[in-house]
Amino acid sequence: MSQLDLEIITPERVLVREKVDVLEAKGELGEFGVLPGHIQFLTTVDIGEVRYIKDGKTYYIATSGGFAEVVNDKILMLLETAELAHEIDVERAQVAKERAEAALKEISIDTAEYRMYELALLRAITRITTASKKI
Repeated sequence: MSQLDLEIITPERVLVREKVDVLEAKGELGEFGVLPGHIQFLTTVDIGEVRYIKDGKTYYIATSGGFAEVVNDKILMLLETAELAHEIDVERAQVAKERAEAALKEISIDTAEYRMYELALLRAITRITTASKKI
């Protein structure tokens, strides 16, 4: 069976560099999946979960967004941040979630600061959800 070459890179490190069977992620227009033979594709990646399957096992990654490119069965993801499910510090994510929720109650909805805390809340929820899917 044909496989995809997956490379996930953040500013800090190369997180993943391996052959996989399928990749799924959240893009600007919704969820997308990539199988071998996919057409060339370039998209943004939103805050959310990236999933890939290799040898029948599903791996989960929490990300705060970035870009993905698919060319000739190679997927390159350049992500702002990315953490494998087993690396996520759930306590830290829970504290960030609570901090963002408290701030959102105090700030006017029509401010840039509100949007900043809204995104922080979404990142924290994504990290907590992804951490619960450790393999």
